Amino acid sequence: MAWTLTDSIDTYAAAVMPLLNAEPERYTVLISVLSGLVEHGPNLYGAGAPVLGWWSRDGMASAAVLQTPPHPVQVTSLPAEAVEPLAVALAASHADGITQILGAEPDATALAQALASATGRRFGVEMRQRLYRLGELTPPDPMPEGAARVATSDDIELAYRVDEAFAAETGQRPASATLIESRLKAGRLVLWEVAGHPVSAAGLSALVGGVARIGQVYTPREHRNRGYGAAVTVAATRLAFDYGAKSAILFTDLANRTTNALYARLGYEPVEDKVVIAFRTAEEASR
Repeated sequence: MAWTLTDSIDTYAAAVMPLLNAEPERYTVLISVLSGLVEHGPNLYGAGAPVLGWWSRDGMASAAVLQTPPHPVQVTSLPAEAVEPLAVALAASHADGITQILGAEPDATALAQALASATGRRFGVEMRQRLYRLGELTPPDPMPEGAARVATSDDIELAYRVDEAFAAETGQRPASATLIESRLKAGRLVLWEVAGHPVSAAGLSALVGGVARIGQVYTPREHRNRGYGAAVTVAATRLAFDYGAKSAILFTDLANRTTNALYARLGYEPVEDKVVIAFRTAEEASR
């Protein structure tokens, strides 16, 4: 049993997709990122070369790691015996590019501890997330004024503004132009409009394994507390099933009680908690 690291996206995809597709809800982000790399090439998410690896057992991948610098290292469930070898491999070749780890808390924490031992760096939990799966959709009653529509290529400037505003408010990096334009072309951005003016938006992931992920639900501050976020989430969820989804999921920041309560009211049920762990310099850790 050992880790295999590769520069070949196709080789990596062939090795790990059976593992990821066995649990498409848990590994939805990994699958989306990998699918993007397969379709658009290694620099879709950043200039740095992706980190791609898998842990083999009986000739089959039983764990995987993926990073598209400068984004977090993402991991699947990690067998205990796989953690230290992964930390050693990453510390030897990619230590400077690893600033965050994303995964289920036990796996992400174990890898962070091993990396800290290998590099002398310190770490802490930056965010706790919760994965939700739709049970039975329960729209608000009554729905707010307005109506949903699917954004088109004519909405490209709006799509850029929504992405930038969402990224700034959540501390994430804006999506690439390729991703934003692909989302519009595929009909995966939903707008809620009042009197013809967009007041909220929600995105959809590409369908993989029958799973659609609702993401980037954003309402400008001047339009909040009027039910538009709930309405556009319902509209995006319905669109996902119109596109053939068998399951609709979404992530929340556990620190945001408002969104967690909202999605629960709409019929979304908790599945799994994940963490984003950030590495810090000694100076940052002492503050």
